[in-house]
Amino acid sequence: MAVGWFMNRHFTAVSMFAIAMSVSWGMSIWIGSTIAVLLILQLSVVVVVLQCGAKLAYIAAVAEAVCFNFLFTMPRYSLEMFHFDDIVNLLVFLIVAFTTSQLAERYRKQQNTLEQVKLRHQILLSVSHDLRTPLAGIIGNVTTLKEYQAQLNDTEKNELLDCAITESHRLHQYIENLLQATKLQHGVIRIKQTPESVLSILDTVVARFSNTAERIQVVAEQGLQQVAVSRALFEQALFNILDNALRYSPQASPVTVTLRQSQGQTQVDIFNQSESLNKDEVKNMFELFYSGAANRSNDSGSGLGLSVAKGVISAHQGTIECIDLSHGCLIRITLPTNHTEG
Repeated sequence: MAVGWFMNRHFTAVSMFAIAMSVSWGMSIWIGSTIAVLLILQLSVVVVVLQCGAKLAYIAAVAEAVCFNFLFTMPRYSLEMFHFDDIVNLLVFLIVAFTTSQLAERYRKQQNTLEQVKLRHQILLSVSHDLRTPLAGIIGNVTTLKEYQAQLNDTEKNELLDCAITESHRLHQYIENLLQATKLQHGVIRIKQTPESVLSILDTVVARFSNTAERIQVVAEQGLQQVAVSRALFEQALFNILDNALRYSPQASPVTVTLRQSQGQTQVDIFNQSESLNKDEVKNMFELFYSGAANRSNDSGSGLGLSVAKGVISAHQGTIECIDLSHGCLIRITLPTNHTEG
């Protein structure tokens, strides 16, 4: 993943350099203005800073200063970098790269600060709402059991305890998601991957749905290879997606999970028979604290689960997406089968 990002930045920088040189050559032929060429080349340095970072921008600045001297100053097609004007041009290119990189870094820091403030605000709002509901259920059930246990039969006592346990699990899951969401936003999550059976992980996740496990149907092709994942984090991602699928599908309808592998990729499809999602929901469903129409009507979603799932899958160099269907909702996870930690 890091190598791909590194190569992509270099490709972008080279592309910007090539475009700038082509446009400059055209401008030189069209209007014969070295000032216009100089501005275009300096503008390309600014773009490289913003897109690729300061180091590549300094390299681009020196390269474009040399090309400007060689191609666009008199005498053309000769490299003379020791005249006063040529040294000034080189310094100007470097100053542009330095100044823009400093401004870009300051802007990124300000944006990051604003994002952290926004995140803290959203967390406070979410905590105040989503912790209250399960806590109220736990307190209510336990209080009723304590005050009226003499009048309650065994069945009623067990129902109260079961409800309290269910709300406790719900509270635990919410806190786990909140913790992971915060780690993902701050970029401090660490992935330790080991070869694991996705089918085995899925079986463990399904077992956690003690009351609704029978609604989950698993279809897996034979001979599935192991995948390098963090078992605990991948379990949490699958649990969040299945929990969401069960919550927003009709009570009696199944949720189907299909596992398959091909061309070095492992694909996990999770399908439920809910109402079709609109374009905004499909686009934003994995955003942190996003609550779509389904969440608002049920008042049961924190907007954390799918965002955490996406962060976990992305940390494994995989992808997660919602497939557009005329009926139902299909979440597709794709992981590299032969990925090794690096």
